[in-house]
Amino acid sequence: MAKLIAAPLSALVDEPVHIQVTGLAPFQVVCLQASLNDEKGNMFVSKAYYKASEMGEVDLERDPSLGGDYMGVHPMGLFWSLKPEKLLSRLAKKDVNIPYQVHIELSEPHFPIKGIVVSPPMDSLTLERWYVAPGVTRIPVKEGLLRGALFLPPGEGPFPGVVDLFGSTGGLIEFRASLLASHGFAALALAYWGYDDLPSHLEKVDLEYFEEGVEFLLRHPKVLGPGVGVVSVCKGAEIGLSMAVNLKQIKATVLINGPNFVTTEPHVYQGQVNHPVPCNIEFENTNAFGFVEFYRTYEETADKDSKYCFPIEKAQGHFLFVVGEDDKNLNSKVHAHQATAQLMKSGKKNWTLLSYPGAGHLIEPPYAPLCSASRIPFVIPSICWGGEVVQHAAAQEDAWKEIQKFLRKHLLPDVGSQL
Repeated sequence: MAKLIAAPLSALVDEPVHIQVTGLAPFQVVCLQASLNDEKGNMFVSKAYYKASEMGEVDLERDPSLGGDYMGVHPMGLFWSLKPEKLLSRLAKKDVNIPYQVHIELSEPHFPIKGIVVSPPMDSLTLERWYVAPGVTRIPVKEGLLRGALFLPPGEGPFPGVVDLFGSTGGLIEFRASLLASHGFAALALAYWGYDDLPSHLEKVDLEYFEEGVEFLLRHPKVLGPGVGVVSVCKGAEIGLSMAVNLKQIKATVLINGPNFVTTEPHVYQGQVNHPVPCNIEFENTNAFGFVEFYRTYEETADKDSKYCFPIEKAQGHFLFVVGEDDKNLNSKVHAHQATAQLMKSGKKNWTLLSYPGAGHLIEPPYAPLCSASRIPFVIPSICWGGEVVQHAAAQEDAWKEIQKFLRKHLLPDVGSQL
């Protein structure tokens, strides 16, 4: 009898799973399929074909996929190659307290053609993929103007504090903050528009709001001072860089595919206004699928002249730039190189650059499927984010390790004794 084995059956989403099959005929070809439903009911599916060994076994850590959604030896390929049945859907966890249920099936290969009689699965199992480790606490934040969610690891702490910022989709996005807390960080997922009683449209970036978030975090008895980190992507990375320049409490800033200048809404801090950079909308591209690409729209302004850019050399903390070289939304590679050139010109060595060929805009924690294009609320066409599936998956796995290492290095006085 064919037997499908996976371990662990329940784990964090950024932890690998070892999948094996036993009890097959020697050299038998089988299909492994993964599927899950998101909270909106959208189904995501992946499949791969494997040939059993002479002993009738398949081991995804050893054996290559012959075809399907990926080829080669990729132990977690069934996870990061998941694709939505409803096009332009992005897999993004809403309620982090409920795991994804990933269903794995072992079956005979068959052509995906209507009318073909398909044999029932030879075996199947379901995996739980969590965003919160046991003991992690979620605390809703509604204090003064602040809106968000604070995630605390189990134990007394104190823990290094991190502000987690997402981009132009708005709302409160918690999945990265909950995972950071699962790895020992006190993480504040901070909303700044489109959530609760915050503005429904972003008209300005008030840095005093984000400063309030930093001070809130540092006041918490379980947060280790004297400074905090920022993990940010896209518009959030624009704000994260602005915070690092203006707020002395920011000691470590992770900038994932962000600009190094003000894009669309003015930044305001202590009466000073930093205005948006002029863009060239005529350089917007629409690809063969009708998805819009914005990465060229600052070619004639910020990409050419550093006078438009944040004075990053004024920042006291350290920077980790994470760049997807196939980012179709922002020219992240140019922006990061421009920012590091400013730092070098000022004699600064307070930065690290991770640049990933084939990675797109939405670099997320490991094993998340690539979202190469999706809809966002206020843009009429769907946006192309870019990325090649295998290279993007490898970038996510490497970047997540490096992000945690960077934060620990600059937020903990003694890594060995704290975490």
